[in-house]
Amino acid sequence: MTSPIESLFDASLVAAQQPNWPDRTKLESAAKELRALPPLVFAGECDNLKAKVAQAARGEAFWLQGGDCAETFVGATADSIRNRIKTILQMAAVLQYGASMPVIKVGRMAGQFAKPRSNDIEKRGDVSLPAYRGDAVNDLKFTEQARTPDPSRLVKVYNTSSATLNLVRAFTQGGFADLRLVHEWNKGFVKDSNAGAKYEALAKEIGRALDFMRSAGINPEEFKTVDFYSSHEALILEYEKALTRIDSRTGLPYDVSAHFIWIGERTRQLDGAHIDFAKKVKNPIGVKLGPKTTIDETLKLMEVLNPDEEPGRLTFITRMGAKNIRAVLPPLVDAVKKSGRSVLWVCDPMHGNTYESPTGFKTRSFDEVLDEVKGFFEVHLAKGTHPGGIHIELTGDDVTECVGGAAEISHDDLATRYETACDPRLNHTQSLELAFLVAEMLRDNK
Repeated sequence: MTSPIESLFDASLVAAQQPNWPDRTKLESAAKELRALPPLVFAGECDNLKAKVAQAARGEAFWLQGGDCAETFVGATADSIRNRIKTILQMAAVLQYGASMPVIKVGRMAGQFAKPRSNDIEKRGDVSLPAYRGDAVNDLKFTEQARTPDPSRLVKVYNTSSATLNLVRAFTQGGFADLRLVHEWNKGFVKDSNAGAKYEALAKEIGRALDFMRSAGINPEEFKTVDFYSSHEALILEYEKALTRIDSRTGLPYDVSAHFIWIGERTRQLDGAHIDFAKKVKNPIGVKLGPKTTIDETLKLMEVLNPDEEPGRLTFITRMGAKNIRAVLPPLVDAVKKSGRSVLWVCDPMHGNTYESPTGFKTRSFDEVLDEVKGFFEVHLAKGTHPGGIHIELTGDDVTECVGGAAEISHDDLATRYETACDPRLNHTQSLELAFLVAEMLRDNK
């Protein structure tokens, strides 16, 4: 039986990248359970984030979005969550102090459990099994039982996301994120790295500035907590629809699985079910734009997803690749600027720069990641528009998944600590190094 929420969406539209659930009855049972559960986030929080997105779109703030490529149930530990938050807080401190601009802090966490795949089937030798689509769907182990899509995992996504958000709120509202503890955020990380040493020096500068303010009788409450928002790709539509609620204040639908959701490059068909879903929920939303994106598609996405031109509603997350960004992005920026519509432009320098190393690992080059960000800034500087943010796959752990950076991780080093369930992530040191370089770009862009 169709629920009142589900009736909002066009069931006849094709939903790309969905699992081949073997038991639809079990799927409906999981969706029914999800529909009865409390929201993970609140509509008012989504509106607050929307106002901040609008601020960034006007060039008055910078968007920092980071976290795992794909969260896992076993990886949702207190230490892992804390280290990711610490890394994002450190990056935000570097960006905010270096560029004198508010930073919007958004985690790719508490919901990023599903991934699109190029092929439905993975083959190893003579064995063919369903591809791993994230812990929301199946397990990474290469066995028939593990790879069979299991709808009960969607309920586990909710429970793990709830536990993660509980810890995130405790960290960000309970004193851990107090700016006066800026030195403490570096504890447990490698301090003798170049990025670590630079961070310690910057932390001392921030500390002196705060001491001066305290001596002048200024000690605002805003220093003691931070607003930290959750986000994930709205990929598995059964999950997203089951967690859509009608806001009691406005009577409007919100996807309460996260504050911010985005539609991926593989699922942004204008006549598809994902765009239909996104246009009907009132969260701030993002859309990934790859190197084949056309001007016509870009303009139509704005018309469909934000027909009322609501400030802060729409973010374009470009994932062009370092080789393409300087050629592909300019005409899109020109078209949006000429249209007079407002969007937030964010750079995802990760997904367009993936390759297989000679040692057999999927990896990314730090230099190419940095070059794509540079190209993103160059285009916006030339067009007189705001390079509004970055979208990074990162971890707070000292993994060896992306080559390069000050630590000079090589292809041979990748096997040392290659721990990702899907795509390679920047480690803590590389993330901090990138933040310093982006802060310089922001400062120079003013």
